[in-house]
Amino acid sequence: MADIKKTLELMTGTLIQNGLTRVKISSDDFEIEIEKNAPKVINAVNSLSETIAVPTEKALTKPVGNIVKAPIIGTFYEASSPGKPPFVKVGDSVKKGDVLFIIESMKLMNEVTSDFDGVVSEIFAKNAAPLEFDEAVMSIV
Repeated sequence: MADIKKTLELMTGTLIQNGLTRVKISSDDFEIEIEKNAPKVINAVNSLSETIAVPTEKALTKPVGNIVKAPIIGTFYEASSPGKPPFVKVGDSVKKGDVLFIIESMKLMNEVTSDFDGVVSEIFAKNAAPLEFDEAVMSIV
């Protein structure tokens, strides 16, 4: 039982990244339940009678405003080089055409510009984190 708890604690970060919100493991007739963002549950029979809640990073709310998405797969950079200030921060006003961030893909630095006038309300990506095509990067209201 202690091994299972420790394994799940180590997996918590991975579970959150994959959108899992709850894991239940039971004993005797063995039962496993895994829940992802919505009540979609995978069951197996047995029983250990222990439920472990996986904390979510953010409430499951839909982002507000115009969502800027990654136009290509690559690595997100908030600034032109290490030590330089980010192109934009939450609360900054932007105009259509302003550089918002860079995506490095195949050793090329690709500037991503705004299609909207507004204020940066949220930045979803972390600096130097990988981005998937069409992944939400920031919100402009």
